[in-house]
Amino acid sequence: MVQAKLVRVQEKGQVTLPAGVRRNLGIKKGDLVAVTETESGVLITPHESLAVQALDRIGAALREQGISLEELIESGREERPALLKELHGIDES
Repeated sequence: MVQAKLVRVQEKGQVTLPAGVRRNLGIKKGDLVAVTETESGVLITPHESLAVQALDRIGAALREQGISLEELIESGREERPALLKELHGIDES
């Protein structure tokens, strides 16, 4: 079991993440973190992790549909000229 670290809430609601936690999660000065309220408290997640999780979910959804990322990208390339013409009046031909 991971031992909880106590930190003090400062005047403007700021908390300092312990150095060991920042180091283990790869969080550096200026990095973004997501703060999510849960039933049992607050979850602080490095922003990069959320992006990776989102990409993993997108990949899983594509696999469920039997579509590869390459196929999705290619279909977007095929649709692009028609969308540009329809939405913006731009004819690339």
